[in-house]
Amino acid sequence: MSGRRGADWQEGNPERLYVITRGRSASLAAEKGSERAVRLDLVTLIVARTEPAPTMQPEHAAILRMCHSPLSVAEISAYLGLPMSATAVLLADLLAEKRVEARAPVPKAQLPDRALIEAVMRGLQKL
Repeated sequence: MSGRRGADWQEGNPERLYVITRGRSASLAAEKGSERAVRLDLVTLIVARTEPAPTMQPEHAAILRMCHSPLSVAEISAYLGLPMSATAVLLADLLAEKRVEARAPVPKAQLPDRALIEAVMRGLQKL
């Protein structure tokens, strides 16, 4: 049985994901973790606020090590080799413990109204 154990414990194995998330879904982890749940989507930026502790789950420690600079949830998921749902559970744990901070991505700049630009140009021409 010990020979098969390594073969059964592969990256995409559902049992591995169950163990990593402790059987929780992202929505349950977010509800339990804080009064105001942060909505995580693929472009939400995550930044570490603390260093990993020696007793942490390896995936939690990996997230803290890689997030010294802001990384999106999609990037974290790809680097860990985990599905977004499992990554969201891990991030919800770290958010609840205040070990990471979630930031909305920088919004795309909106173009000013064309009429406003034309008015400014006319005003500048009159000077």
